Amino acid sequence: MFQRLIIHLRKWKSRISIRSIPLFGAFITGLCLSVLFAACTADNGSNTTAVSVNNPNANKASVIRIGYQKSAILLKNKGLLEKRLNPEGVSVEWLEFAAGPQLLEAMNVGSIDFGHVGESPPIFAQAAGAAITYIAGIIPSPAGSAILVNKDSPIQTVQELKGKKIAFQRGSSAHYMLVQILEKYGLQYSDIEAVFLAPADARAAFFRGSVDAWAIWDPFYAAAEESANARKLIDGTGINKQGGYYLASQTFAAQQQEIIKAVLEEIQELETWSTENREEVAATLAPILGIELETLRTSTNRRTFGITPITPELITLQQEVADKFYELNLIPKQINVREAMLTPEQYAALSPKS
Repeated sequence: MFQRLIIHLRKWKSRISIRSIPLFGAFITGLCLSVLFAACTADNGSNTTAVSVNNPNANKASVIRIGYQKSAILLKNKGLLEKRLNPEGVSVEWLEFAAGPQLLEAMNVGSIDFGHVGESPPIFAQAAGAAITYIAGIIPSPAGSAILVNKDSPIQTVQELKGKKIAFQRGSSAHYMLVQILEKYGLQYSDIEAVFLAPADARAAFFRGSVDAWAIWDPFYAAAEESANARKLIDGTGINKQGGYYLASQTFAAQQQEIIKAVLEEIQELETWSTENREEVAATLAPILGIELETLRTSTNRRTFGITPITPELITLQQEVADKFYELNLIPKQINVREAMLTPEQYAALSPKS
């Protein structure tokens, strides 16, 4: 029907005078967008993240574009996804991001299909209207994130952060860790001066002395602690209750269940291998990241490897994160994280083989 409409409009256009072309173009654009919007609305239904029950892989993708951060570069380096997916006609493309917020921005505009971030970036992304879907949880590694101060800093306690400048990536896992630590030790978020910087810029500001502290995660944390003039004030032990998430764009989650399941299986196998081969993990990553081997040993040894299904308990914890950021006026509206979740049945279908 849409094609017949275009044919009639082209015939009509041929009878329009030159002076009416701009108006005609605006009309055509609006009309086509209206027709397309109506068609998409009719197809999507009320649950935009749901995987089709009848045939979730009717239009299997020929490529999966994965966003990654330095903490997940081993998956790319090992080439496991390529070995698994290439024989099935699916290629893998990798795009690196400085942190989770940037990764989900790219997902929202359609530049990537899949990636992993901490617990905070999905909250900010969903509040901004991003079309994302939670796929799996990541087992937390609370000791792998910390608030750092200069080795010679007079700051010795969390309470002494009051009135101080603290650098961190806005909307990152470090952001939420900082909020939790401040509250645990009797401070308000408004008691500190937040300096929003991506990891590389935050590191530069920290060692210049432009900020008093830096909230950061591994391997940036380990690199700063072992090769530079930094001291751990406190880490996330006893604070963080979740480790982040693997997410996909709503479109990819709805149409590529088979690919996602294969990816999760390979991730789980790599996580199991990494748990049992920590020295090899460190030795592999050190030259790739350009970080000293001892630094990578430190980072790897305080990490807990593994992924976990999305459970009601995990959803509740994630909703608490969303509610806290809204309470602090850090996101523009209150959100329901369940709107970016699949159904329990869909998650069961995606679960890696045991």
